[in-house]
Amino acid sequence: MRIYITSVFVDDLSKALDFYTRVLGFQVKHDVPIGESRWLTVVSPEAPEGTELLLEPSGHPAVKPFKDALVEDGIPAASFQVDDLDAEHNRLRDLGVSFTMAPMDAGPVRMAVLDDTCGNLIQLVQMLGE
Repeated sequence: MRIYITSVFVDDLSKALDFYTRVLGFQVKHDVPIGESRWLTVVSPEAPEGTELLLEPSGHPAVKPFKDALVEDGIPAASFQVDDLDAEHNRLRDLGVSFTMAPMDAGPVRMAVLDDTCGNLIQLVQMLGE
């Protein structure tokens, strides 16, 4: 068994598509119209056959209170691994990305948390000692 798709609820699909591709650097895997919405997944260009991230519309009534509570408590909706956190932090900051937590060491990892502009906090992690 392996993870095929995981998702993050987004407030605006077009805005999310721009952020997750142009800013974070993921590439579109599937973009299929479904009624008034879309099945929109992105993948890492380093692993195009790997786990897909579904940019899922947050229209269900339970989603907004859930997302709001996570953000209020500083809990990331997803975590992405990077090779050099400080370089990635600088690159993203130069693109105007807002970080709620600057890079810091946390045991076996170095981590930071950013705002994805679509209602979520996203954690970036660099494994230390690898």
